[in-house]
Amino acid sequence: MSELIKKFRLVKKKHLLVAGILLLFVLASTLLIVDESEFSQSESALVAQVYFDGEYSVAGGPWQKIVKGEHIPATEGDVTLRGNFHILTPDGEYVGICSSDALIAFYLNHINITVCEAGNEPFVLDLEDRMYGNALCGVSWVAYYLTGTTEEPLEIIVHNPHGFGNETAIDEMLDNVSFWTEIGFEKDILASGERQRNAGIVLMLVSLMFLGTALFSTLIHIKNSRIIWLLGLLVLFAGLYFTYSSKGISFWSESIASNTALLGVSMMFYMLFLSMIIVCLMKGTKKVGAIAVGVLSVANAICFVLPKLGSVFFYDTLIWWIFVQLVINAVLGVCLIQEIVISDNRERLIYIGAFLPLVAFAVDVLGNWRGTWRGAIVSQYVFLVLFAISVVMVLKLIPSNINAAAKAKTLEMEKIALNAELTQSRMSTMMSQIRPHFIYNTLGTIEQLCDIDPQKAGELVHDFAKYLRGNFGELDNPKPILMSQEMAHVHHYVSIENVRFPDMTFTFEMNSEDFRIPALTVQPIVENAIKHGLMKLQKGGTIHVVSYETDTHYCVSVVDDGVGFDATVMHDERKHVGLRNIRERLSAMVNGTMEIESEVGVGTKVLIKIPKEAK
Repeated sequence: MSELIKKFRLVKKKHLLVAGILLLFVLASTLLIVDESEFSQSESALVAQVYFDGEYSVAGGPWQKIVKGEHIPATEGDVTLRGNFHILTPDGEYVGICSSDALIAFYLNHINITVCEAGNEPFVLDLEDRMYGNALCGVSWVAYYLTGTTEEPLEIIVHNPHGFGNETAIDEMLDNVSFWTEIGFEKDILASGERQRNAGIVLMLVSLMFLGTALFSTLIHIKNSRIIWLLGLLVLFAGLYFTYSSKGISFWSESIASNTALLGVSMMFYMLFLSMIIVCLMKGTKKVGAIAVGVLSVANAICFVLPKLGSVFFYDTLIWWIFVQLVINAVLGVCLIQEIVISDNRERLIYIGAFLPLVAFAVDVLGNWRGTWRGAIVSQYVFLVLFAISVVMVLKLIPSNINAAAKAKTLEMEKIALNAELTQSRMSTMMSQIRPHFIYNTLGTIEQLCDIDPQKAGELVHDFAKYLRGNFGELDNPKPILMSQEMAHVHHYVSIENVRFPDMTFTFEMNSEDFRIPALTVQPIVENAIKHGLMKLQKGGTIHVVSYETDTHYCVSVVDDGVGFDATVMHDERKHVGLRNIRERLSAMVNGTMEIESEVGVGTKVLIKIPKEAK
């Protein structure tokens, strides 16, 4: 009963952990959505509001009425705004035109402005000037002190030195124009982007959990740890993007150049690690995907190096990165479509999920280009959904992988034990083949031949030395040897026995020798055929050794015409250590088998079969 309660608590804790993490990311996504709905800068309840009303002209074109919510392009040439600043009470009631003695705050997203008031010299707010280099290239707030004394319209000339990437810059500037007051202005701006920044910080903290899990998985040799590494890095750079694309970032982190660089780098690495994860999921198209990721890595490196080598701004390289990323996404998309076609239903869902962020990136590029929205809004939502799913999958993957690692460790221990057993088996086989009586008989034969036929005695000594060397050498050889090497050992043994038993006949038909077999496999079988088959005959006898191959196996047969035995009677190999060791080593080392057929008065056949994949 207590064991059952423990299991219930374990399952309960596991589900609570999953539910807690899911709740955390639901809250993060909710905060992001709410933050996006509050696109306009929030003002202190005690500060009056201000807005610009008038008309605009794009690149010297016709004048058009400024309508709140309608897009004014920022990448089609210089834009001239003509009109006045108007004041509203904190409750939204109209007060009148703001004519003088007011400090106006402008939100500039990679643009500069020139303010022209009647009776005053044009005032240039040019943070994107090339003389500053990358130091001020970014998003910032600037202030302008109105000095006019009349209600005559003023003009604001907006210049975009980049010409791309910030199509909504003028919309953002007009939506965020306000009084720069001492009563909580910076605090209000920071508060407007606080939720998204917090969501980004949460993601970065969670990425550390992923990376820690990946490190642990790597150390204990859990498979799929590479996916967890990539997921951790993906989440880390997604968190950086959430943080550095939030409003008020220039007050939270005052280094404009660093903010721009971190935002761009986070986008580039997020897409790079996303592409790597997609390639890891691929099967049939993995090679094409890997090449695409290699090209993307080179493109990223070029974007990082160019600003250091010349006068190119890092921000200006992003247009080329976007183009390369779109091409790479198209290649990966085609690969994923092929994977979807050839996969089963479960894998198909994974590939469809991997396809979504590629589509989201293209949609965001189109939306920013058309000025429909700013930033990677669609990609952020897709990321949050897929991330929640990924967390669940990783939480399921880790326990199963830990179990698999434990099983692998057990198998490894069993393999070590098996290797030790095989070593003992080789030693037993070797010792069983070098019996004292065989040595004595061979040495006695050599002694006799020294007087009768010295040359023959010398040949026998040579064969006996080779035979002993082959047996003792097996102690240091845990791997299978070529069949040709094994047969050389057999020939040395047969030459010795043929001197002692000249009436016995040995024939060999080697049709295949280019495969591997455990050492001391065929020679003990030949010896067994002599001892238990031919020696029990009144005279003579033949042993025929044949090697050949089929479509699936390499085969070796040893056939004798000795006395044989009754194959229907249970054959106890425990009494025949040599045969048992041969069978065990064949199975363990080359996945081979040994079959024995025999008939009384006819003879015995031993057939060895080794699968070709064991070659």
